[in-house]
Amino acid sequence: MINIVVPELAESITEGTIAEWLKNPGEAVEQGEPIAVLETDKVNIEVNADNSGVVKELLKEVGDTVQVGETIAIVDESGEAASSGAKQEEQPEPVAPAAQEPPAEHNEVKEAPSSKSESTFEPGQRSINSPIASPAARRQAREQGIDLTEVKSRDPLGRVRVEDVKSHGTEPTPAKPSQPQQTPAPSRPAATGQTTDNARPVERVRMSRRRQTIAKRLVEVQHTAAMLTTFNEVDMTAIFELRNRRKEQFLKQHDVKLGFMSFFTKAVVGALRAFPRINAEIQGDEMLLKKYYDIGVAVSAEEGLVVPVVRDADKLTFAEIEKEIADLATKARNNKLSLSDLQGGTFTITNGGIFGSLMSTPILNAPQVGILGMHSIQNRPIAVGDKMEIRPMMYIALSYDHRIVDGSEAVRFLVKVKEMIEDPETLLLEG
Repeated sequence: MINIVVPELAESITEGTIAEWLKNPGEAVEQGEPIAVLETDKVNIEVNADNSGVVKELLKEVGDTVQVGETIAIVDESGEAASSGAKQEEQPEPVAPAAQEPPAEHNEVKEAPSSKSESTFEPGQRSINSPIASPAARRQAREQGIDLTEVKSRDPLGRVRVEDVKSHGTEPTPAKPSQPQQTPAPSRPAATGQTTDNARPVERVRMSRRRQTIAKRLVEVQHTAAMLTTFNEVDMTAIFELRNRRKEQFLKQHDVKLGFMSFFTKAVVGALRAFPRINAEIQGDEMLLKKYYDIGVAVSAEEGLVVPVVRDADKLTFAEIEKEIADLATKARNNKLSLSDLQGGTFTITNGGIFGSLMSTPILNAPQVGILGMHSIQNRPIAVGDKMEIRPMMYIALSYDHRIVDGSEAVRFLVKVKEMIEDPETLLLEG
């Protein structure tokens, strides 16, 4: 027997949550083949089998928290014997209807003499009349001598969990006959996402580990950083004209579209060089001034916001930045980001404009001390000299940690970004 254990994840990650089982008991698994998906604070990681064989037992269920090094499944290396056993476990299903009393699982075996699986069929194994239950719940039921068909499930889909078995064991036996006629307690329906007698329809949904981590860290930033936000607006006319002139040639030459993110990334790098404390972090009573520029780009994925990092953005061309951002965004939406894609980062850019945001105050991505927010581009009347013109304008916002960044620095940083965006030629000199 081979134990499947939770592998080393990263220096800062010691636990995860079982997000999905890719193999069921009795199924064959090849060496290196994924057997489970583990959800961590940052990314989802596949847990692979170290040896070929057949899955003997799953020790954890979906939603369980597991530690690095903890055994979560057992694989039988003797593939043929395990496969044979797996087939035997499946054979009772066709003959299960012959049993008149589902709870008497031993009698069910005796009434099917033609089945070769009689000698291996146990009360814990599932027949066609057996309820759906997690491996841990079945093990708990066997240990307590409880018949799973009598256990009341609080799961909307009828799946029996460990909590159901435990609560069944503590319920008084005389109360069972009258239970269907009793008024449900308010806490019982709420746990299943259903409504109580006096409540309006609601649904209770468990937060994913990533969403819990995002919530925790954002609250920590609000409590630990002296966060302020300053605003400005950018005239995007010059960028529009440049993109219109170059976009077809750029796409043909580099096989990637010329977007706005490369311009803003270059402008941010130029502004960070001019105001290095915005590219720093606080460590105790010291400032760590970083002389490199790893720019995080916030990407909205199905399970929550992630911030993959464009490494050494100051050394990349416009085309390389656009390709890197497109690649990271695709990986984020397909849940293929690795931990290395998310680690580090000296400054973050977030673009709420793609969702229609006109103005917002972005929250710092700790331990960074600065984040730039981009917003929707709108045509607005602007005074140009002594006349009014309609120009494509964008509000930009800089949230910063006032503990090491002064207000004047933050304002001048944003003005620097504005100047370089409105005069793209300066990006070649300073970005």
